[in-house]
Amino acid sequence: MNQRIPAPLRKLVAERANYRCEYCRISALDSFFNFHIDHIISVKHGGTTLADNLAYACQICNLNKGSDLFTYLIDPQEAVRFFHPRLDKWDEHFTVKPTGRVVFKTPIGEATLKILKLNHPDSVAERRELIKFELF
Repeated sequence: MNQRIPAPLRKLVAERANYRCEYCRISALDSFFNFHIDHIISVKHGGTTLADNLAYACQICNLNKGSDLFTYLIDPQEAVRFFHPRLDKWDEHFTVKPTGRVVFKTPIGEATLKILKLNHPDSVAERRELIKFELF
């Protein structure tokens, strides 16, 4: 669903995130593609278009996430929710190695890493180069 988000709200979300994707941490300044305003909990799942439910997201993370809220890891009976930028601290769930790989620290980190494909070879290579030039 294409939900119109007013320009002032878009600006607030982008500034709050320091113009970085709140999922993979890449800067909008280092991306070829425009960033999106993501409904953390999608409208179809009852999410609102209010600042507390919006995240600044790169196109890759936003498209991989879609309207999903959770996934299954080992036990198909136990759903694990994704990283929630308003509730969680990124460094508690992830770390980035000098190689550019994102490593999860928690099941929430693992679920997010899996669905957002944070370690896709292209993303790892991009992150590694940004790290090399101290841009990440």
